[in-house]
Amino acid sequence: MAERTYRFVIRLARAGFAAFGLRIDVRGAEHLPRSGGAVLASNHVSSPDYLFVGLVGRERGRYVRFLSKHGVFLPPVVGDAMRAMRHIEVDRAHGEVALRHAVAAVRAGEVVGVFPEATISHSWELRPFRPGAAAVATWCQVPLVPVAVWGSQRIGRSGRGGRFGLRRGTPVTIVVGEPLRPAPDADPYAVTEQLRAGVAALLGQAMDAYPEQPGDDADRWWLPRSRGGTAPTVEEGLRIDEEGMQKADLAAERRAQRSRRRARATARQPRRR
Repeated sequence: MAERTYRFVIRLARAGFAAFGLRIDVRGAEHLPRSGGAVLASNHVSSPDYLFVGLVGRERGRYVRFLSKHGVFLPPVVGDAMRAMRHIEVDRAHGEVALRHAVAAVRAGEVVGVFPEATISHSWELRPFRPGAAAVATWCQVPLVPVAVWGSQRIGRSGRGGRFGLRRGTPVTIVVGEPLRPAPDADPYAVTEQLRAGVAALLGQAMDAYPEQPGDDADRWWLPRSRGGTAPTVEEGLRIDEEGMQKADLAAERRAQRSRRRARATARQPRRR
């Protein structure tokens, strides 16, 4: 069931990519093993990054089980599909539960996908990494494969203000690096720093290889400040990111409260005889 649903979603995604003429370039996919447990760890610049990083798995005949925030699982159809594909739900208040599920998946020979920044970076630069991906790879003694995706931030935005504007023909570059193989006694925090350095190097390669540049100053919003763009600074981006996470957590709590109220109301209804 999981793979059938996954294959259907992949077909839909590829049809969408083709319809909008996306030019997707995957480099270095051979670094992901064709079998056995592994952890894919990528930067995060847009909501569709799951689809693009997932293509690395398909290049190697693998299905990637992504750690994804709780809110993605709430809409009925999307949530059902996410569970059917065996993606892993992350509740920020109880992150250890998601880690246990990730460990179980990796030990069962699955590829687990993680965005260690934990949210989209609005500066397009790397945010601080959380240690979960490194911890799972260390505990399970599996390859930790760094990935960088670039260009996907242009697909759904038409300017720095974030206005939606689906753009045809956008290039998306994905670069996969050589895996880290942490020792059994490695410090996950030290491995996390190595991972972040590796992803940073790959992100630089992806930017260098990217086939387009801004057409004018108004189009420089999708480049980071370090590349002459007009994206928020790293500090501004961190503030925006944190505000976004707080709003998302508040919205998730409100949805949970509504669900609990509905459940209590249902429980109080008299049973029909």
